[in-house]
Formats: sequence, structure tokens, C-alpha cells
Amino acid sequence: QVQLVESGGGLVQAGGSLRLSCAASRSVWGINSMGWYHQAPGKQRELVAAISSGGTASYADSVKGRFTISRDNAKNTVYLQMNVLKPEDTAVYYCNFRVRILPTTREADYWGQGTQVTVSS
Repeated sequence: QVQLVESGGGLVQAGGSLRLSCAASRSVWGINSMGWYHQAPGKQRELVAAISSGGTASYADSVKGRFTISRDNAKNTVYLQMNVLKPEDTAVYYCNFRVRILPTTREADYWGQGTQVTVSS
């Protein structure tokens, strides 16, 4: 079983920055994509950013131009650099690894434990 360990959340003022990290507890083969989701109180979990095995990144419209996702394949780690933070970014942030179940083509999702990001106005 793969465990994902997140770090980097906290309290920041509007306009500030935070960097989230998510590392796997062991080497993982067949990672198709890595991503970050957030979930605000009373709302559904939403995709914030994702990055493919080839390095192609995609973002929710609400964070484009402010957030950057990156990955270090050698370290099985994904990062989310969050700049110009807004109060509406306040949420619990979860990392996700979508992993191919070798030798099939099926996929499995692994999730981090979540880290709180709070942006004060």
C-alpha cells in the first residue's frame, strides 16, 4: 500500500504564498498522473491542478496564473506552488496519485491525508 504524506499548509494573508509538497512512502511504478484537489467546508472536492507522466500540467480556471504544479519523478513527489492567495482558496488540500495497476490498464487512486490552507483577508 502506498501512503502519500503532505506538508506545507498553514495560515497566510491574502496575497501571500505557500508551497505544498506530497511524497510517496515508497517508490511507485506506473504513475499516470499526480494532482492536487481542494475541499472547502460544505463543498465537494474539486481538482485544482494535475500533471501527467509526461509533464503536461492543467489547472482549474480559478487558479490559472497563480498556482504551479510540478513533480519530481525520482522522489515520487508532487508540489503545488500557490501565489497571490485569496480567501476563497481556503480549503483542505489533498494530493492524488493515479497509478496504473500493472500489468492491467486499470487505475487506482491514492490520496494524501489532507493539509489545511487558510487565507485571511
